[in-house]
This record gives sequence, C-alpha cells and structure tokens, in this order.
Amino acid sequence: MGRRDVIAIGGSMGAIDALQHLLRELPSDFAATVFVVIHVGAHGNDLLADIFNYHVEIAVKTAVDGEHVRRGCVYVAPADHHLLVLDNKIRLGRGPRENLSRPALDPLFRSVGLSYGPKAVGVVLTGMLNDGAAGLADLKRCGGVTVVQNPLDAVAPDMPMGALEASDVDYRAPLTDLASLLLKLTGEAPGPTVPIPPDIKLEVDIALGRPVTPGAIDAIADTVPLSCPACGGVLSEIRNRPPLRFRCQVGHAYTSETLATETEGAVDEAMRVALRIIEERVKLCEKMADDAWRSGLDAAARANKRRADEIRAHAETLRGAILAKADVPADQVDDDKE
Repeated sequence: MGRRDVIAIGGSMGAIDALQHLLRELPSDFAATVFVVIHVGAHGNDLLADIFNYHVEIAVKTAVDGEHVRRGCVYVAPADHHLLVLDNKIRLGRGPRENLSRPALDPLFRSVGLSYGPKAVGVVLTGMLNDGAAGLADLKRCGGVTVVQNPLDAVAPDMPMGALEASDVDYRAPLTDLASLLLKLTGEAPGPTVPIPPDIKLEVDIALGRPVTPGAIDAIADTVPLSCPACGGVLSEIRNRPPLRFRCQVGHAYTSETLATETEGAVDEAMRVALRIIEERVKLCEKMADDAWRSGLDAAARANKRRADEIRAHAETLRGAILAKADVPADQVDDDKE
C-alpha cells in the first residue's frame, strides 16, 4: 500500500509567503509529490515556481499539461488554468471559473482525492473567502487526510475558517508546525480505500472543460431562482453540503459566501447606475420646464417642474440607501455620476 505520498496545497492572500516558509522547511529529498494552487489572477506570468526555487531546496516547477508526475517535485498551477491530476498525469483544465478563480483550489483537491484516495493529503493555507472548503471536504470523502493552517496564525483567516466549517478537518496547525506535520503524515501508511462519490468525478470533468449536459448538473444539484454573475444563467444548488454551493449550466461554481460577495458588488453598481439615470431625468425635466416657461406654456412648465421634484425625491431616497449601504461620503457618490 506504500505511504501517503501526494500533497495538494492551496491558498490566496498571504499564501506565497506561507508556502515559501513551508517548502523551506522540507528536506531536499522529500519523497512526496506536491501540487500547489495559489490565486494569481488570469494574467500572471507564471513566476511562482522561480520565486520558490530561489528560496527552497526541493525542486519546484510550473505544471505542464500531460507531464507524468514525479516524486519529490512541487508542481505549481500556471495562470488561468485549473491544476488537476488524473492517471498520474498533470492535466491543465480550462473549465469554468470556480469561486471566481482559475486556477481554483477546489478542482485540485477533488482531482487529487479522486486519483489518490487515502494516499492524498490536502492543505488549506491563508486566504480570503472560502475557495478550497468544498474541495477539501471532497478529498476527505475520498479517504484522504485534511490539514488546515490555524486561522489565528493566518494573514487572512477566511479560507482556513471556511474549510473548518465545511468538514471535520483532521489536523489544524500553525504555519511553523506544518512541515513537520507533513513529514509525519507522509511517513505513515494510508487508510483503507473508499468508494469515490460520482459527483466528484463529474466536477473534475467540469474543471477539465469537458462537455457537461444540463442533465448532469441536475444529477447533483437542484435549480434555484438565482442567476450566475458570470453568464447570467440559472444557478442550481449542489446537494452535497456543507458548504452551501451553486453551479450554473455552463459550470461556473460558487460557494454561498463567494456568490454573496460577487452579487453585492453587482447590486452596488446597479444602484449607482440607477442613481445616475434618475438624476439625468431630473435635469431633463428641469430643462423641459425652462423651455416651456420661455415659450409661455405655463401649464406644461408647472407639470415638468412637479415631475422634476418628484424624481429628485426618488433620487435622494436612492442616494440615502447607497450611503447607508456603503458607508461612504456623499461627495464620493456625487463623483460616480460624472
């Protein structure tokens, strides 16, 4: 049965420094294979491997699609590709973004759990929001061991907290203890093999970019009256929870926390656009009133003046809602309409 020899690690805000510290503590002859996803945005220059190689002894490289996995190597996800592992080969997926990210942590954790089962270890480091929570829970469903950086020790505690809330995590440790913990875990025999839930394979296929029919989504989720921020399609609520998650028919995936954050921004923008349109309507009615006065059309002038006053009152109500919601100075709201 061998030993646990595959580690998937992910993080976001503060994770580069955290991972650099962690890898520096691992010996150059570390026998396990390590896969890394850090949120770097869609247009990164794939410099993370170079940064890590400069500071650590273990070999680090940017993952290449189709490459056979080698023991004792760290593979870092390139920008704008999900990092997955299937049949002991690296696969770079161009499937839909998950939790607004590509690469995302969830697909990596799922694919490692799917491919290696109890031989896998998943680690969530510091980061904002809760990408990785669902994937780490899925890795555990495949028989793998789960580890989370102590939230009190993290630069951004959201990701560790989200992972702890989503499943019964096996280990929680400060950053300074993670290397020794991984050495211990990779020196142990793995647990028994467990059946792989079919929904995990489906979600890995989505991350790879394989065609997914609406019926496939219906097999793991129920349609809800919410729309996808990315494509406008109808969202479906994933049945396996926690965490509470959603996918659209295209495949974009969100935890409820990520979805709430994204839609909050859309609401703010919509309110500001609406305020601008209303205030432009006030200006138009005022000009129409002035024009009517000059033309001697008193009744039309008074009607347009009343309409301008009514619309101005609506604008002030909306302005007050924006100020109360965003807690910003009034002059900032004024600037947005210019």
